[in-house]
This record gives sequence, C-alpha cells and structure tokens, in this order.
Amino acid sequence: MTPKRVIIIGPAYPLRGGLASFNERLARQFMSEGNEVCIYTFSLQYPGFLFPGTTQYSTDAPPENININVAINSINPLNWLKVGIKLKRSKPDIVVVRYWLPFMGPCLGTILRIVKRNRNTKVICIADNIKPHEKRYGDKTFTKYFITPIDAFVTMSEKVMTDLRSLTPKPAQQVVHPLYDNFGEALPKQDARKYLALPVNEKIILFFGFIRQYKGLDLLLKAMALPAIKESGIKLLIAGEFYENRQTYDDLIAANDLLPQLILRTDFIADSEVKYYLSAADFVIQPYKNATQSGVTPLAYHFEKPMLVTNVGGLPDLVPDNTVGVVAEPSAQSIATHILKLYELGENYFLPHLREEKKKYSWHNLTSHIVRLSSL
Repeated sequence: MTPKRVIIIGPAYPLRGGLASFNERLARQFMSEGNEVCIYTFSLQYPGFLFPGTTQYSTDAPPENININVAINSINPLNWLKVGIKLKRSKPDIVVVRYWLPFMGPCLGTILRIVKRNRNTKVICIADNIKPHEKRYGDKTFTKYFITPIDAFVTMSEKVMTDLRSLTPKPAQQVVHPLYDNFGEALPKQDARKYLALPVNEKIILFFGFIRQYKGLDLLLKAMALPAIKESGIKLLIAGEFYENRQTYDDLIAANDLLPQLILRTDFIADSEVKYYLSAADFVIQPYKNATQSGVTPLAYHFEKPMLVTNVGGLPDLVPDNTVGVVAEPSAQSIATHILKLYELGENYFLPHLREEKKKYSWHNLTSHIVRLSSL
C-alpha cells in the first residue's frame, strides 16, 4: 500500500474518554502501516453547560509519538474557517472524521466543505451514531449538513448502518469495533482486586463507563434487588462517572437497601486504571435500554471477560449468546436470571470462545477498509 497522508478529526489528548482513546489507537495503526498521521482535536469540545461530567480533560500523561494538533473550537465559526483553510492547503490524502453527536454537525460539516475544495482529499466518516441516544431539536438538520461533504462511511453496527441508509446512499462499510488493546495487559484477578482494595474472594460483576440513562444502570440495580441475586452474594462494582443527575440512582439504592451489595467508584476512571477494573471483575454487565454499539464490548474482549448484554441495537451481534457471554432482555428479571447463568456456566466455559472470537477485531481490518473506501 502506498503511504498516505492521513488526518484524523475528533477527540484526542488532552481530552479524555473512549473516543479519544480510539482515535489515538487508530493513529498508531495508520503509523505502523507507514502512513504520515496527524490528529486534529478540539481546543473547545463542548461548552460547559452541555458537558455533564466534572471535566473534559485527561489527568494521564500525553500519548507518546502521536502528532496531535489542538485546534478546533466547536462553537466558533471563524475558527471553523481557519481550520478548514489550513487543512485544505495541507492536502491530506485522507481525512478520517468521527461523528457521534449532531451538535458537531455545523462545525465539522463546515470544516470538511472547505477541505474538499482542494480536489485531492477523500473524507471518510467513522459514524458512531447517526441518530443520537438523546434527541434534541435540530438533530436531523445538523446531521444532513454534516453528511454532504463526506465521501464514504464506516459504521460499527447494523443499527447505525440502517440509520445512515435512511439519510444517504453514499458508500458505506460496516466494520467490527476493534479491540481496545491500548490499556495494557490483563492482570491476575487477585492482584487487580488488591490494587483496588476490593474483596479478593467474593463474586464481583462490573458496570463500566459513563452513567447515562440509556445504559440501563437502573435496570441493573433493580436486578440486584431481586431475591435470587441478593441471596447469591454477588457484588456490583460500578466504575464510571455520572453523566446525569444521580439522585434517581441514589433513591433506587436506598429504597432497596442495596449499598451492602455495591462497590461505588463513580469518579472518572483514568486510562491508566482501566486494566485494574476489567481484570478485577468476574463478568462485565451491559444492561443497555438502547444501543448502537458499545466501546465496553471490545474492552471486555481484550481483557477476556465474559459479558452480559441486552438484546438491543447491535450488542447481540458482537456477543454471541452462550459463547462469549449471554444475551438478556432489557428487564430486571431477565438481567438477574442471566447474571446467575454466567456464574452457573463459569468463566472458564467462555474463555476458549472469547479467545477465538476476538481474533476478528483487528485495527488493520479498520484501516484497510478506510483506505479502500478512499479509493472509490
């Protein structure tokens, strides 16, 4: 493959979170294949009133050997023109742009329109969502504006592909979400639990990631309140920051006397700490009410942790039932029943299937599809 000049537009250090980690890992893959790569990230990603967490910024050290340009202000149209002109003049072969929220449509759509004027650059969008989980006025208009300058799309679930097809016939390829293999290697469970000061010999399941309504933590808490789970001695480790008012969850915990069954680590989990939480768990629980795909799934694959997912969106496609995990319905009773099934089958039952299935989730698979789409 002839080396390419690739620019990735999307979150990256000093911003934090799954999208930033993904983009940095994607940059490393392109670089390992001989390409020249730069990431353009946000100097201002969200205005404070739109950001539900405590901070948008990472406390980890910057990633080594990745060229990251902190340049884009999502709410300043003059900045969009400046960045667009700069990228147009640099004439990259490929711009890879992430799209996850209609709020970003005007900013990214404007920048890309300007870039395309150089008649050289192909723009490939990795679409995490086309229709957002939480709907707002203007979503469809902003998304249509964004789509116009895109040459081709990559989606990571059938649900997003279906949503995309309702808006555009442009070329698109569905690709499985690669493994998050940039958080270090798995640790022995007992070592990880000692590091996190967790009970070494108890049954512990993990809910991991930002806490938002669609992720169904309330369903999982209701499942934890059912007699069969209470009697099993299973503890739920909740590791992630609240991205909404936590009062509903606190009320649910108090009403069902759940605190003895819970381990709450509800601050942001730094990238350097991720390996400890995944290594410490028996199983990873994703009780979503709706979903496109989930970054937690490839994370669980990397750390070889069997999963429970609910039968929504693209989740069951990534977690074959009774092989790498179990698929429950999005109800407290079904989630509880399938948590018990995980323990009945045991971790060792799932391990051979996990190790075989994870071979599909390579980063080269993603970069090769991006390059192929750019040549259409």
